[in-house]
Amino acid sequence: MNMLYNSDSFAVVQFDVPADGETSGAGELRRGGYEIVDKFAGKEIYIEGALAESFELGVQALIDQSTTVEELDAYIGRYTPLMQQPLILH
Repeated sequence: MNMLYNSDSFAVVQFDVPADGETSGAGELRRGGYEIVDKFAGKEIYIEGALAESFELGVQALIDQSTTVEELDAYIGRYTPLMQQPLILH
């Protein structure tokens, strides 16, 4: 679990777990995803698979362009309509 991003609006945590609980090695399949928390709405979502890959590629493209916090928040904000899980305790 790695805290990747933490702004006034959002927090993003990466979960990277070896497949079948094995130790990591070169070329090993991995599973995991991202938890995205909307601090103002008090909701969160966990994404994995193709959606997580798309999210990661989008964030990486923004980072490569030296974007601002506001631009990263705007990109992450595109995922807020998917958030259904209320944030109870975090």
